[in-house]
Amino acid sequence: MAAELAVALPAVVVVIALGIGGLLAASTHVRLQDAAADAARLLARGEPGERAAGVVASAVAGARSASSHSGDLVCVTATADVPIAGIPVTLTSSSCALAGGL
Repeated sequence: MAAELAVALPAVVVVIALGIGGLLAASTHVRLQDAAADAARLLARGEPGERAAGVVASAVAGARSASSHSGDLVCVTATADVPIAGIPVTLTSSSCALAGGL
């Protein structure tokens, strides 16, 4: 009985670590998406780019943002690197808002 437990325990620990890492990454991705949407709305209202970048950076530590204009839309892409069980994973979220909107 002890031998079977000794063989199975490392696999169980790896599965639990990956599960927790996946949940943390999903939570970070939701915050990153919300921050990208907020930043896009700020830029669409004419706020400075530094303020929009600050919103993204404050939502997720180490996050970066880039903005672009496409016709009447102002789009923001937010990117953050998140480790999952020691493996770095890059998360990216984009959001657009109508320029001049409220």
